[in-house]
Amino acid sequence: MILPVAVARGVAAGEVDRVYRRWARSRVVVGSTLRTAAGVVEVVAVDEVDPDRITDDDARAAGEPSADRVRRAFRGTRSDPVFRIGLRFAGADPRESLRDATGDLDDVVAALDRMDRRSRRGPWTRPTLRLVAELPGVRAAELAERAGRDTPAFKRDVRALKELGLTESLEVGYRLSPRGTALLAGP
Repeated sequence: MILPVAVARGVAAGEVDRVYRRWARSRVVVGSTLRTAAGVVEVVAVDEVDPDRITDDDARAAGEPSADRVRRAFRGTRSDPVFRIGLRFAGADPRESLRDATGDLDDVVAALDRMDRRSRRGPWTRPTLRLVAELPGVRAAELAERAGRDTPAFKRDVRALKELGLTESLEVGYRLSPRGTALLAGP
């Protein structure tokens, strides 16, 4: 499940404690966590609800202005159940502190080398980092096109680099973290 940035920030600020989704079956379980732009969000409840019983107060607790707006945003078919997913802020994203760790990068270099060796298309990690460095804040679709990749696959690659603390997501596009910059500048 992906949380919009505004909702994630609302959870972090204590203003949002739930979201509603229409799915054929629940896609999240209690205790799972989501890494968002605002930090880590934990799923604390998953309940099937009658969408007609969602009130405006329920909608505001989900970061929406009205129950009608919540219902209009549902995807799926009308026969699919609606779930209320309870959320709570679980803390800062651990990758944030990793982004500033510019000391010994031998483990990161080794991880990138492994990723490149396992890739069917050949080395991609450094070229992707260089592309992000050259074009910060550029839409993923444009970066993917420049890299000769389809957008979903390119985004997966950037997420893998983000897991190592090398990139940061922006409202639009990405940028290198201090760690990513240090890695590219290294020997």
